[in-house]
Amino acid sequence: MNDDGPVRRLVGRAVDKVLGLPGATARPVVRPDLCATMADGVSLLGDLYRPADVPGPLPVVLVRLPYGRTGLNGQLFGATLARRGFQVFLQSTRGTFGSGGQFRPFSTERDDGLATLAWLRRQPWCDGRVAMTGGSYFGHTQWAVAPYADPPLVSISPHVTAAEVTRAFYDHGAPQLENGLSWTATIGRQERRGLPPLLPNPALRARTRRALNSLPLQAADVAVTGAPVAFWRDFVDHAAPTDPFWDPADHSRVDMHRLPPANMVTGWWDLFLPGQLADFRALRAAGNDARILVGPWLHGDAGELKEIVVRDVEWLDHHLNGGPAPQGSPVRVWLQRADEWLDLDEWPPRHAERLTQHLRGDGTLSADPEPGAAEPSRFTYDPADPTPGVGGPLLQAPGKQADNRAVELRPDVLVFTGEPLAADLDVVGPVTARVHLRTGVPHADVVVRLCDVDPEGVSLNVVDGIRRLDPATVPAADVAVGEDGTLAVEVELFPTAYRFGAGHRLRVQVSGGAFPRFARNLGTGEGFGTGTSGVPCPFEILHDADHPSSVQVQRLP
Repeated sequence: MNDDGPVRRLVGRAVDKVLGLPGATARPVVRPDLCATMADGVSLLGDLYRPADVPGPLPVVLVRLPYGRTGLNGQLFGATLARRGFQVFLQSTRGTFGSGGQFRPFSTERDDGLATLAWLRRQPWCDGRVAMTGGSYFGHTQWAVAPYADPPLVSISPHVTAAEVTRAFYDHGAPQLENGLSWTATIGRQERRGLPPLLPNPALRARTRRALNSLPLQAADVAVTGAPVAFWRDFVDHAAPTDPFWDPADHSRVDMHRLPPANMVTGWWDLFLPGQLADFRALRAAGNDARILVGPWLHGDAGELKEIVVRDVEWLDHHLNGGPAPQGSPVRVWLQRADEWLDLDEWPPRHAERLTQHLRGDGTLSADPEPGAAEPSRFTYDPADPTPGVGGPLLQAPGKQADNRAVELRPDVLVFTGEPLAADLDVVGPVTARVHLRTGVPHADVVVRLCDVDPEGVSLNVVDGIRRLDPATVPAADVAVGEDGTLAVEVELFPTAYRFGAGHRLRVQVSGGAFPRFARNLGTGEGFGTGTSGVPCPFEILHDADHPSSVQVQRLP
């Protein structure tokens, strides 16, 4: 067992200071490389962090992750919690950092997680009570265990993740190309020597950019990492909306009554945000003690990590040690551009009012639809020169908000702009659009983006959404076909809490792509990993009295 030497104590004090945590109450010791054997005989390694000089068995905080057990992960989720009296078991998932088997992301976490849970409960140092915590992939490993654990877990803290994890790969049918290849680059190189993953790597970014722009995409993993990566091959080979390959990865249809109390942190610019808010609503509807905090963060921002650890300490102290219950409202969200927190009883807020803005033929937004006939607005999407997407909820910086003026000057982007606001407008809740359209080819993408235009004309993206049209899935619940063949497409944009300041204007973009965040739609129906060329797609966006295209937001009175 490794003791907490002077260097580790110094690092620990520095970490506590950065996190703003009170002084440590215990001295941690570490037992490295404990081996748990899975049902198929594969051995997974884990490190046990335990407060020294505390007798008897203790509850265990289980963290299952594929990114290694030392460094930042060991400090934040092992040593920091152990200094506060918690016993923590950090386990490397299958095929990573010493654990046996192959890392085939999302495919084995239920079986391995449940086997690990049973193994933990047999250990003499475990009193049988187990909680789980962690974000992103190690938030996914909680969803893979918690609904099926018997006896149940004491609590979970699935941060910056979602039960339906595959939405972060395929958003309403459209592959999230940039996020998928960025993560492939991370996991494909993380155990090699070189720059640590958190440091900028210009050479890797350049290779990734070249691979994103190439066709076909099937071997983009080799171009970036120098070798095939199992996740990338699965990502490109199983992109069909109903592909059963991903069934073991998604847990959104579980019985939410089986879930223990849940504590969640995420950000408005996190790629898992819509799914996580849906999870929160489902948990609350099932009567679960669920809490969520949404801050102004991109996935993995430093402020987000700090909030995760601080809230975990309070949450675990309550559920494992009988400490005070967390205070405050179950929903706490950051109102962007107002720089203030909102405390809510539920999400979305019950007292929000619906505001509809109609797209007009003259390029304006109005509360009133066109009163009669109007010529459609037209553009052509060309996969050889795909419409760029700037900013947004990316896995890695840069993301968040960006100036969209250059994109809005392109001929393949329609722009509809409202009048200057007479007063601040606080949009808090879901954002949706209904777009009536006709396309020249049946395979196409519809992208709707809501922007904030300041008095100087700078247009910043706030939220957006995409819907991939496929003849095999049209009509559908979110795509209706009119008697004239016109499609009425429902587009789910990201939810938000955002203040549009007085004097600012709302702007809506409509386009046929947002590359490279989303893979270009080649218009041929060919798999996005194997396609080598595409065909242009003419669009007609209708906004007459019979086809009132619009965007809907929720505003606080």
